[in-house]
Amino acid sequence: MTHHILKATKSTVHLGGFSHLLDPVLTIDSGDTIDVETYTGYYIYDKAPPEFITSEFLDICKNLPPERKIAAGPHLLTGPIYIREAKPGDVLEVELEAIAPSLPVGFNAIRSGWGALPNQFTQPALRFIPLDLVNNTAEFPFNSGIKIPLRPFFGILGVATPENERSSVPPGCYGGNIDNRELQAGSRIFLPVFVPGGLFSLGDGHSAQGDGEVNVTAIETSMNGRIKITLRQNLPIKTPIAETPTDIITMGFAPTLDAALEMALKNMIDFLEHFVNLSPEDAYVLCSLAVNFRITQVVNSPNKGVHGMLPKAILSSKISL
Repeated sequence: MTHHILKATKSTVHLGGFSHLLDPVLTIDSGDTIDVETYTGYYIYDKAPPEFITSEFLDICKNLPPERKIAAGPHLLTGPIYIREAKPGDVLEVELEAIAPSLPVGFNAIRSGWGALPNQFTQPALRFIPLDLVNNTAEFPFNSGIKIPLRPFFGILGVATPENERSSVPPGCYGGNIDNRELQAGSRIFLPVFVPGGLFSLGDGHSAQGDGEVNVTAIETSMNGRIKITLRQNLPIKTPIAETPTDIITMGFAPTLDAALEMALKNMIDFLEHFVNLSPEDAYVLCSLAVNFRITQVVNSPNKGVHGMLPKAILSSKISL
């Protein structure tokens, strides 16, 4: 096992999407760990306060090569990372060992035409939000006495697909812009592999977010993390599944919340069949009795997200993924 350090530079990040044609910036073996750096705010850096800007981030914003601008999404992603021997049909287990903001400020933006209420909140708005990294809180509105706990996570964890270009905005079976606030340090996500090497990228750091992410952004934050990537073979997973210290999480992504819920539910039933040995009907009943289905996000057009959370404490034996 080897430990790697992957800094975010104009040569190691890409903008706006995923592509299997993008050259990997790091090649690893299964079981390797990586200290990874991510930046956010490519489109608003010229409006940011000094504490939001580093010289490396400024160089990215001003000098990112055209070939690393993949699609029209707003996200800067670090990667892709090539995992040796990974092939379509395999699964990447990404363990999120540590996640922390790298700068003491994040931002929230309302974008015209986006969000859950685009016809009510029509004007764009940009707010920079100071982060208290000692006490792990943000105060908003300022001097209001409202303290928001910082629970940092990466909004985007995804792999490339055979499409030449894919926007970073919608999530899907490849992961991507999942925006699931449960995926904090100590959790694992399992992602199907679609192209040789997997070509895994991550970014879109969030210091805090409510389920739904209703105005289209969280506290968007440049973020550092430590991850461990393990290649899993013969694991019957075709869509992302996650595990936290307390829950198994299945996901559904679709143009409507109804369809996303149905997908998350079916994925949970499949999980209970394969890993808990329940019949489909018993799994369906258990989902009604004990699985909590939550709105992940409603703003990553064209796909909304729903996730189901199965408490591991209700199971008589430990699940081994």
